[in-house]
Amino acid sequence: MPVSFNSFPSNWRLPLYWLEVDPSQAGTLTLNPPALVVGQMLPAGSAPPDVPVAIGTLAQAKNLFGEGSMLERMFARFFDNNLGQIVYGLPLADPVASLAAGGSIQVSAPPSDAGIISLYIGGQRAQVLVGATDTAAIVATSMAAAINAIATMPVTATAATDTVTLACKWKGATGNDIDLRDSYLGTRGGEALPPGLTLTYTAMANGAGMPDFTNAIANLGDEIYDYVAMPFTDTASLDAWEAEYGFGDTGRWGWMRQLYGMVFSAYRAIFSDMITWGQTNNAGTLTVMAFEPDVPSPMWECAAAYCAKAARAFTNDPARPLQTLELAGIKPAPKHLRFVLLELNDMASSGLATQSVDPNGLVMILRDTTTYQVNIYNQSDDAYELATTLFTLSTLFRRQKQAITSKYPRHKLADDDTRFGVGQAIVTPKIIKGELIAEYATDQFDGLVENTSAFKANLIVERDDQNPNRVNVLYPPDLINQLRIFAVLAQFRLQYPDASVTAVTG
Repeated sequence: MPVSFNSFPSNWRLPLYWLEVDPSQAGTLTLNPPALVVGQMLPAGSAPPDVPVAIGTLAQAKNLFGEGSMLERMFARFFDNNLGQIVYGLPLADPVASLAAGGSIQVSAPPSDAGIISLYIGGQRAQVLVGATDTAAIVATSMAAAINAIATMPVTATAATDTVTLACKWKGATGNDIDLRDSYLGTRGGEALPPGLTLTYTAMANGAGMPDFTNAIANLGDEIYDYVAMPFTDTASLDAWEAEYGFGDTGRWGWMRQLYGMVFSAYRAIFSDMITWGQTNNAGTLTVMAFEPDVPSPMWECAAAYCAKAARAFTNDPARPLQTLELAGIKPAPKHLRFVLLELNDMASSGLATQSVDPNGLVMILRDTTTYQVNIYNQSDDAYELATTLFTLSTLFRRQKQAITSKYPRHKLADDDTRFGVGQAIVTPKIIKGELIAEYATDQFDGLVENTSAFKANLIVERDDQNPNRVNVLYPPDLINQLRIFAVLAQFRLQYPDASVTAVTG
């Protein structure tokens, strides 16, 4: 029997027509990899901690994680930037032995005329109506009421005499990142304190404690989560996620699991501290976007927005750069407090993704740099410098795996040039090589790779000389690159020589 059937038995004797369906030559890879948003929930949330849960709407996030929680606010920014992605939430309980961050707003001088206070708490605005005869205590009471009236605020507020005391709704060091200010839009945006009113801010501080990710990461199992918004940037947290998404034997990029993916985060600091911090990290599967200290939006929202926009873009095309994509819902630092180009360039060379502000005043991605900077010998290396590299590779690997596992799931292996009947489930190194070259041609047509001739010349497919049931492949793709820099030498003239004169004298 030259044709190899998968199900129809060779000893079947009853007539007449029997049909077995084989999809191995028809299917193509369909990709819609999920995202994962990691953050702290409130005790009032109904979701079990450390267990991923699919989220389809912001209302679900509010119910499961608690309104005003870190995780609920992250989903608000995620959905602002990406509504088409399958996304899961990974809720975390407050860290053991942790403290909540606190701050305050003091009414140092009462108003002399009526007006409106535009308070910004973690980038969210609360407007407070103030009367001309309001005392400091009345203004403080009004501010506390306005803050508490907005359920999505990350803090609760209480007023006593002339001071509003703020407490983060969850415990941990992340609460220290909640920005406090007023009149963010300035007078040109119609925001200014009422005449005579003076507010004195005490920044959020004294939050302590970071989550332990042991159970949360274990509960991910071997489910695919290609895009992870993870806002915790302490060493222990980054180490845990780098190990899970790393290239080691048990990592998601390792040979055994083949799950792939990348972790997206955000970090705020002054320039000098940013350079120092950036150079302490070195993971090709981690990208951290640098933000100025005066960005009103908290870093967990920035991480979620960055992850969401990257997921949206890379799902469409993993090889296109992310530059100019806007991070909806993220408020930029005031103009005079933003990183300048030289600083942004230095940070991009120090393992930090960078952002800028477009002409419409919206934060946009500038360069999707990973934290990878040096090889195992601590020598400068750009192999995994850009996020596009790993997402292009994972797409190639998944396409290749789908083709091989679909077309040759139960085949016999023979040497090249072996004569066998047409239709036999037999494969040889030459057949596999042809399959890989054909797949590469498709990948090139789809704009993922280039230089097919060089790929064919360097591709090796051979039968293992120690194990007759094994094929070894050296797969050398030439990844497509991105237009990231357009350099022009403007060699101007004040007057070109007259062409006729040049022709005579030349």
